[in-house]
Amino acid sequence: MRYAETGFNLEIDLTRGSIDKVETDPKETASYLGGNGISAKLLFDRVPPGTDPFSPDNLLIFSNGLLNGTPVPGANRVAVNTMAPVNGLMGHSLMGGMFGPELKMAGWDRIVLRGKAPDLVYIAIHNDRVEIRDATHLRGKGMYDTARLIKEELKDNRAWVATIGPAGENRSYLASIDCGNSSAARTVGPVMGDKRVKAIAVRGTRDVYLAHPKELWEMCSRLRKELDANPNIGDWMATDEDDSFHHNNFSWGNARIRRKTFWSATLGERWRNLKYDHMSRQTGCWNCPKACHNVIKWPNRRRFSYKCYGKDTYHMASFQELDFTYEILPIAQDLGLDSYSTPQTIAFALELLEAGILTEKDFPGMPSDVRGRFFYLIDKMAHREGIGDILADGVSMAAERIGKGAEKFDHNTVKKFEQLPIKLGKLNPAYFLMIATGEDMAITQIEGSFPQDPITDPEMKEEFIKKWVAVPDKKFAEWFRQWEKRDQLPADAMVAIVDWNECMHYLDDSLGFCGFVSSFRGQFGGTTGYHVWNMPQLITHATGWEFDKDRLWECFQRNRNLVRALNNRAGLRRSWERPPEDHWAVRDEEYEQELLTQYYDFKGWTFDGIPTRETLERLGLGYVAENLIKGGVLTGNEATALNDARAKKKKQ
Repeated sequence: MRYAETGFNLEIDLTRGSIDKVETDPKETASYLGGNGISAKLLFDRVPPGTDPFSPDNLLIFSNGLLNGTPVPGANRVAVNTMAPVNGLMGHSLMGGMFGPELKMAGWDRIVLRGKAPDLVYIAIHNDRVEIRDATHLRGKGMYDTARLIKEELKDNRAWVATIGPAGENRSYLASIDCGNSSAARTVGPVMGDKRVKAIAVRGTRDVYLAHPKELWEMCSRLRKELDANPNIGDWMATDEDDSFHHNNFSWGNARIRRKTFWSATLGERWRNLKYDHMSRQTGCWNCPKACHNVIKWPNRRRFSYKCYGKDTYHMASFQELDFTYEILPIAQDLGLDSYSTPQTIAFALELLEAGILTEKDFPGMPSDVRGRFFYLIDKMAHREGIGDILADGVSMAAERIGKGAEKFDHNTVKKFEQLPIKLGKLNPAYFLMIATGEDMAITQIEGSFPQDPITDPEMKEEFIKKWVAVPDKKFAEWFRQWEKRDQLPADAMVAIVDWNECMHYLDDSLGFCGFVSSFRGQFGGTTGYHVWNMPQLITHATGWEFDKDRLWECFQRNRNLVRALNNRAGLRRSWERPPEDHWAVRDEEYEQELLTQYYDFKGWTFDGIPTRETLERLGLGYVAENLIKGGVLTGNEATALNDARAKKKKQ
């Protein structure tokens, strides 16, 4: 019997119309855990290098975290992965809510889609009963109506429906997949649309078996109470109405203008009333004590939900206020557009108009007021009409297509993904490394374990360290104790801190944890729900496999290097790894490149950022090394980054 996982993948070839129940190897789960770890292996093994992301040979994978569907609180994330159209690398997104646990209770660890349907379809799953159904009557419908109509057709209001809107159908690179107000953003929405899958409906009624149910239940009962009582975890923006941090520090418009004194007590009170006068309730994801979603019913709009910085993106991009976000967000969500990249792309387009690179002829019939322009452009982008066809590719690719100097206005993307609109003064070395080398979409998927700034008060610093249970090694506490200025820590500390940050996110993404109860929240208050000391116990109780910190850390390293190798095979090299040039006002190219070299060396990678044969073999990825050698990505004799750099210097 398999514990914590079902042991089966649902494999659907949309071209052939075949549906297969495929038993998986438990050794792979023990090595990669689940979530994006298994997805990376499937993509490496089964999507040939050079495959067009819109080819039928590309895969779209919904991969459950290992602990989803168990009593572990806050474990509900499903990793949605593919080879991404925007840059050709592994696309990685996460969807919370209910879909992942429901899928596991239907008897499936993951869904693997390949091929393309002849026309629009949806997939209906009820335990072992799986159907590919006609969805042509749903063409062009928004997310809300699609989910409602499918539930009516299935006569099952308890099914959970993951769907794309018109943006996904039209392969907008800004398209999301949504299920019950939880979204898998960008990269995956256009691939789902390309495969002509409008939605996946899931209903599960089966048990998930556990190796040591009594021990796991006792541990989870205690953890649930601790999570509920811990003010440092969960999304603080769901309940704290003081949002001065984002509005005073993040940049507005096309990520260029800071309004350092925007926030005021009067503004905060007005916005608080806007929220609570129109809030229906607060909700949370499956088996989580934190209610991080604010559900809003705005006049003449459908009820919608938001969390975190998503409530700020539209009004900050347009220099408006919260009421505008409440007006536009439900419509943009229904169209299936991501709320981080879409507003930035619109602000970028309007700045090009102001600069004369685009003209009024490019925007026929566009209103003159900024609110009307945002509504006009989200519709054009979702349907790929006119200028919207170009903008639907996102800022970086749109700038390339427009030309005429538009590239200079693309100053907030990394690896062609729009970043949080932050422009700062002096370089933060750890954040330089995280932003440069991260292979997800944004810094929020990398940071979180180590604080962003030092604590100057000695007593407060010691109190923080005392509560810092998540620290995997005493050296991190010592570094933090010595830390006085943001940019002043030894390089070996910087790379180790980045490695720890990455570790936690990779573990969350394979086990199914939400970052708000784990990886992202450790930087605040020093306490977080999950860390390398209690995760192994949970895995052991759930699966029956003996895990400790070292074995868990090795799983992280294996997953990280596999993702890296997959992306190296797809073309990722050192030259890609640059934060936006104006992210920090003060830059030092020589120092940054030295940092990058030391980070690569720490990882066991070459000077160009490719895992060496020795590194891959040490992690049981020898077959990956052989594949890279065969493809000419490695020779097999490479040195790690510092030795490589020294050898090159000698030759010079």
